[in-house]
Amino acid sequence: MIKKIPLLLLSLFSVNSYAEQCSVNFNYGVIIDPSHIRIIDMGQTVVQINGENQLFVQGREIKLNQEQEQLIDLFSLGIRSQVPEIVSIAIEGVDIGLKAVNKAIGSLTGENSASQQKVQAKFEELKSRIRTRFNQSANNYYIAPQDFDDFDDIFTGEFEEEIEEIISDSIGTILLAVGEALINDNSNENDGHSEQRISSFDDRMKSMGKDLKLEISASANALEKKAEQFCLNLTELDKIESEIQRSIMALRQFDLIETN
Repeated sequence: MIKKIPLLLLSLFSVNSYAEQCSVNFNYGVIIDPSHIRIIDMGQTVVQINGENQLFVQGREIKLNQEQEQLIDLFSLGIRSQVPEIVSIAIEGVDIGLKAVNKAIGSLTGENSASQQKVQAKFEELKSRIRTRFNQSANNYYIAPQDFDDFDDIFTGEFEEEIEEIISDSIGTILLAVGEALINDNSNENDGHSEQRISSFDDRMKSMGKDLKLEISASANALEKKAEQFCLNLTELDKIESEIQRSIMALRQFDLIETN
């Protein structure tokens, strides 16, 4: 029965994988601030858009006609709209999983218990650092080259390991609390009641798992629709980029958005 707890928590946390796959890639990094959009390759700015449509390619300003300015303007607006959406989707996906794990801890150790508060504090610290990582300050964003087949990949590396560590610590906290509760209960009851007590707890675990999955399903479905719309928007933005590349020769070698 107790062995089911880690599997339950891990399955609840994987809710941020529910979004359908998105066959869109960013081939370069992107930095956005209120005045500039910069496309980054190996740490160097290769394309920069100042304001709405002033274009620099590898440090050289490219003179644009009216039609080209309009295309660059459309592309700029799309990038400024969609890059924050990437951050929002990724953080929301993590947040759904963290809330599920936190609720499971509260169900087993008691709401606002010392165990729950300890884990919740770690969750809040992690979410704060994730936001800082991708959203340095108001209207300033950075996204590394990404394959959006799985939004979880955004956190591959430093955050993935930290999330796994927090879940591992959470499981340890729960197992300790459950073990202490069972020992205390068994010390106050006859041996004939022990198996009944464990069976009852097992039923409680199953019920809790069903309730949690139902509770977070609405959030997961909403996130899936949000991710789907994001993919559609990037596909449309890729069409604009293709028009730009046909019109502006200097940009033909820098294909930011790739759709498969």
